[in-house]
This record gives sequence, structure tokens and C-alpha cells, in this order.
Amino acid sequence: MVDQNGHKVTRNYKQNIQYLKDELGVGKSFDVLATELRYAGRDMTLFMIDGLIDDRQVHLLMKFLAKLKPGDLDVDPLTKLMKTDLTYADISTDDNLDKAVFWVTCGAVVLIVDGISQAIIIDARQYPTRSPAEPDVERVIRGARDGFVETMVFNTALTRRRVRDPSLRMVYMSVGRRSKTDVCVAYIEDIANPDVVKRIKDSISKIDVDGLPMAEKTLEEFIGGRHFNPFPFVRYTERPDTAAVHLLEGHVLVFVDGSPVVLIMPSTFWNQLQHVEEYRQKPIVGSYLRLVRYFAVWASIFLLPLWYIFTTHPDMLPTPYNFITLNKTPEVPIVVQLISIEIGMDAVRMATIHTPSALATALGLVATLMIGQIAVSVGLYSPELILYMAVAAIGTFATPLYELSLANRLMRVMLILFSFFFGVPGYTIGSTLALIFMTRMRSFQIPYLWPFIPFNFREMADILFRVPIPLKSHRPPILLTKDPDK
Repeated sequence: MVDQNGHKVTRNYKQNIQYLKDELGVGKSFDVLATELRYAGRDMTLFMIDGLIDDRQVHLLMKFLAKLKPGDLDVDPLTKLMKTDLTYADISTDDNLDKAVFWVTCGAVVLIVDGISQAIIIDARQYPTRSPAEPDVERVIRGARDGFVETMVFNTALTRRRVRDPSLRMVYMSVGRRSKTDVCVAYIEDIANPDVVKRIKDSISKIDVDGLPMAEKTLEEFIGGRHFNPFPFVRYTERPDTAAVHLLEGHVLVFVDGSPVVLIMPSTFWNQLQHVEEYRQKPIVGSYLRLVRYFAVWASIFLLPLWYIFTTHPDMLPTPYNFITLNKTPEVPIVVQLISIEIGMDAVRMATIHTPSALATALGLVATLMIGQIAVSVGLYSPELILYMAVAAIGTFATPLYELSLANRLMRVMLILFSFFFGVPGYTIGSTLALIFMTRMRSFQIPYLWPFIPFNFREMADILFRVPIPLKSHRPPILLTKDPDK
């Protein structure tokens, strides 16, 4: 953060200019510009960073200054410039040279005028950006095709376009001693719980680090803590409509400049399993899709460990269901097959991420042959294992939040190991410990498994089934919003 008691702007023009040149590295960095001008008989200097400013706006500002005549700035020059000559929408002043340096690095233009003990800050920023496009991980059949981009001000605009409530607050903050990354905390003041808002703001203001190299993920680690817990305590989204829905429910959003991902806080386990596609279909269709997704997520966690239990204890299965177990004795121990195929699937996933799109089809073919046909032919994997692993993998990919799918995968591996070491009691104990672990988790003091634990029948029904929007007349009571009714 900028020192509020730093070097002050004085009437010594040369001293001000030299300080800014030294701090910004003028002459050492090719993109830091200090344009020296002389209008109305006064020396002036514009400080800016090439590539972060709009050249057309700077040219327009210089045209305004060029119209000044000798003597125009003799009486109250600051007021004359601010209210008459520099007719620009976003313009302000500051008497702190360190803050002037900060604004230049943020992309603004700073004007220093001889005889004026204030720095004039002109917001003529134009960050490099891409056009809003539909996010790859949150696609819908029907619906909006715009998505957040890497420029924070664009993302806040996309959100305001959908929520035009005058009580929507966009609070600017800066994080990082060196990066000075722009961060925005967004909430609807008439709805959001003020205690949650204050807790989030305080957590961000206390961050003391050089920078946020991984943008929202670095910020989330500082806010959430619990670094060895694989489950996400916030929800991530790249869709403006999803962000708007959560704002209206009473959640708080955090935008980080340089990232197209927005953090939604607080968030529960069930909240992270919902998808916008369910609300783009009729309620009964949306309910069906939601139940299918829940079953797929359950299968991704419990199916493989349960199949291992039945395979190693076939006497537990009734005779008609013997087909679930192996048809022949495996050449490789089942637990080795399970762990190795889990590692293999993750290796294929990582290879897919790093493979150019043109080669993705070839990679898929190689993975199919190696893990499928050849691995089964040589006896490395059992055919039944490939089947149940495929079902579990589909459940993993059906999980809307990628971070949650990774946490569920680790839980699956943990249950497999518990089942291997302790048998049937191990499966039961592992499942119980996982449930207790998640029950004790909190996201900004909200139980992670709410409304299942603690149980709330009305809200649990809303979780299991997609309730028609006209019938949703209240906000989640666990958020303790100012206005509980929609």
C-alpha cells in the first residue's frame, strides 16, 4: 500500500520532477514516459506508461493544454485547469508524490505543473484485454455467451449491467507491496451481511506480500487459510450471470485484476455442486439434471472403494450380483491397479492441459489404447476395473467446480487406502471420518455441509430439486442477510 505520509508535492517544480523520474525509473525503462511541455508560460510534465494509456485521450489532453494562452494560469491555476481547461471525466488531485507514482504504475497519467503543489491525476487507462467470451468450464446450451476477462474494470461493468441496484457497492483495494494489484470487493449493501463484508475486507487489508502472482488463487489462500484442506471454501466463476445471482442472494464477490475468475464468498459444498444450466431449463428438467449430477459426484467418491470391498469380500454380495466382482483372479493386486490407474488418469489429464488443441485427438487415442485395450490385454488391468474407473471419471468431470472435483478425487484415494488396510471397517471408518471432517468445516462461519448438517428441511429440498424461480421468495437464511425476502 502507498504511504499516506510520503513525500509531498511542493512548489519546487524541478524537485518534484526529479523525484518522480527517480522513483519511476525514467530513462531506465523504455516504457516509462516523461513528456516535458510548456504551455501558458509554465513548465509541465506528463508521466505515463506506454501500453497502459489511451494515446487518443492523451493527445486530446495535450490539445486542451495547447489552447492555453500566456497569463491564463496566473490566478488560481489549479482551479482553472481542473474546472475549465482539462474537461475530463475522471480527474483528481493529490499532494503525495508516492501516490502519484502509484497511479502512474496503475496506468493513469500524472501531470505536474510548475507552481502548483498538487499532482493532477488523469485516468486515461486502456489495459490490453480480450473480448468477453463464454468460459470453457461453465458452458451452457442456452444462455449468455459473455464471460469475465483479465481486466477488473470490465468485469465490474459486466456485473453492474445485470445488477443495477444503486446499493451495489464496488470497494477498491490494493494488495501487494510491489505488484499493487487492484482488488474489488462487491456486495449489495441493502442485502449482504455487514459482518461478512467486514471480515472479508479486513482479511484483504491485512495481506502483506510482495504481489499476487496467481491473482485470485493467491488471494484466496490468504483469506481462507487451512492450506492442507483440499476442499475449496469459496466458489469460483467466470460467468457474470452466476456472479449476479449470488450477489442478489447476499454473497460477496471479490474481483482481482489480471484474472477472469471471480471469488464468491461464503460458499458451501452444495452451493458448489449447482450449475447455471439447471436454471436454463424447465424446473422439472433442471431437477433431473441436478439429481443426475449428485449421483455422478457420489459415484466419483464412493464407487471405486465400494467395488474394491465387494471384490475382496465377494461373500458380501448376493448370488445374482456376482457379476460385480472379477471373473478371474487378477495377475496384479487390485489395490495396485486402482492406485496406478488413478495416477495414470491424472497424468493423462495433465498431458491434455499441456497438449496443443491440434494434438488433443492423438493424445486421446494413445490414452485409450494404452489404458484400455493394451493394458487389459497384457493383464495389467482387469476389464471390470476399467468400467468402474470410467464411471468414476465421468462423475469427476460432471462436478461443476474443478477444485471440488480434485478434492473429491483425493477423498476417493483415501477411502481406497482405508479399505485396503482395514477392509470393511476401514471403508466405514474412512467414510465416517470424511463426514466428520466436512461437518467441522466452516466458510466464513457458515457450516460447509449446510443445509444437510445442520439439517434444514426446506433448504435441503431446495438443494435437491430445482425450485421454480417464482416460488423462491427468500434468501438462504444461513447468510443472515439484511433483507431475507426476495
